[in-house]
Formats: sequence, C-alpha cells, structure tokens
Amino acid sequence: MTAAAQAHVFDVDTANFEADVLRASLTTPVLVDFWASWCGPCKTLGPLLEKLAAEYNGAFRLGKVDVDKNQELAAMFGVRSIPTVMLVKDGQLLDGFAGALPEGQLREFLSRHVQPLEGAAAAEPEPAEQEDAAQAINRLQQAIAAEPERAELKLDLALALMRNGQADAAEAELNALPANLATDARAVRLRSQLDLARALEGAPSLAQLRQRVQADPTDWTSHDLLGVRLLLEDDPAAGLDQFLAILEKARDWNEGQAKKRLLAAFATLDDAELVGRYRRRMASLLF
Repeated sequence: MTAAAQAHVFDVDTANFEADVLRASLTTPVLVDFWASWCGPCKTLGPLLEKLAAEYNGAFRLGKVDVDKNQELAAMFGVRSIPTVMLVKDGQLLDGFAGALPEGQLREFLSRHVQPLEGAAAAEPEPAEQEDAAQAINRLQQAIAAEPERAELKLDLALALMRNGQADAAEAELNALPANLATDARAVRLRSQLDLARALEGAPSLAQLRQRVQADPTDWTSHDLLGVRLLLEDDPAAGLDQFLAILEKARDWNEGQAKKRLLAAFATLDDAELVGRYRRRMASLLF
C-alpha cells in the first residue's frame, strides 16, 4: 500500500465500527471492503480500492473488514460472498456490489456518490477496463501457468469461458475445482447457468427466436428458448419476462417448465432487487 493510500485506509472490527464507520460517515463516506486472505478476487480488488482511496484524497475512507476475524460484521451486512463492498454515507448503507469489478466500473460506482476533493490525482485511463472475455481467458491462463496452486484463478477462468460462450470448457474447469471453491456463490451461479445453456444446444439465434415469437405468440418453445438466450446474453429482465409470459398463458406447458426456468434463473442472478421483483410477479401468477 502506498503512503498516500495509508492515510485513507483503515482496518474495521466490531470495536471501531460504530465510531470509524457509522459516525465518521456523517461527514465523510466510508467504503467498506469485506475480504479474506484466501480470497483470490480480493487480492485483485483490494489494491484497486486502495489506489482510488489515495487518488480521491480523502473524499472517502476505505475500511477493510477481514471476514474471518469479523464474522459478526459480515453477517450484519448480509455478506454472502467475497469480495463484497458497501458504501456507508450519513450513517446509512447507501450502495454496494459483490465481486472484483474492473477499475473502470469502480470509478463509475464511486462517481455516483463521491466527488474527489481538491488536490486529488487526475484519473488515469485504464485500458484493462475494456477487457473482453477472450482477453480475460488469455490473462487468466497465463496467471494459472505462473501460479498453478491458486485454485481461485480457475474459477475466474471458468466464469470467463462461460462469458465467451465456451460452456463445455467452463464446465470442465468448474468440475475440477476443489471442494471449498465448488460451493462458492459464483460457482453455484455458474452451475445454474450451465444447466440453462444446455437448452440452447442447436437452438435458433436470438433474431430468429424473436421473429418466431412475433409470428406466433403461442409458440411457447420459442418463448422459452428466447428467455434462456436473453438471460444468458446480458438481458435478464427481458428473459424473465418471456418465462412469465408462458406462466401467465400456459402454466402447465411442458410440465410447468416456465416455473422451473424462473427458479433456475433466480439461482443464476446476482441482483437481489431484480430477483425479488420477479419472485413477487411469479407468486402473483401462481397464487
């Protein structure tokens, strides 16, 4: 950690939480980073957060919570996986995210709530923030070759392979994970995504499925496949809408597959607000 970062970064535990996080946030926002020494993504995210803390020059403070030593704090914040980052402002939890975001997304997150103080360093362009799935695969394969003992990199690789449409390769990496990582929240979500991806083997393209649904609104097979494609191709709300359309008009189609799809979809999504909203919509149709 640089000397500039040290002035704005501190460790958080139950003893100083109220004073240094809650009360301090009344005057200066506090970004709380939940991490652990064994967490691979934490080792990527932590230095980026420290760099930004130095760059923002005191516009926010960065509190570090070692979840192994502070399980009570992690439970209080509802932390389910790490890294998880929460922003506390005016004594209240304002926003947060899970996972190791690239620097560009971290800057975007901070810009919604915090403005750098006078004297803060100018933001540097980060070409890495534009990293696509193929670039991530190449980077991770090189990292694994250099540090084969870091099993968490293999989970990152499995996720990148899935993003790149390489479901079989992603599944192979997932199946090879040690037991402690196989139950990681990201691994569980990936397993659910792979189960959904199998439905798309030999399926029509997104454009073709849209045309089929438009031509025949009762073509439930096309609705179903369109929902899966949208869900896996970064338009989850639109995908869930397709499953709800089946549930509303043809609840018993294919032995109640729409309900099964919705439940599987909920398991793949890391967006509690979206999942909660669609769970309520599903319940209103079922009961």
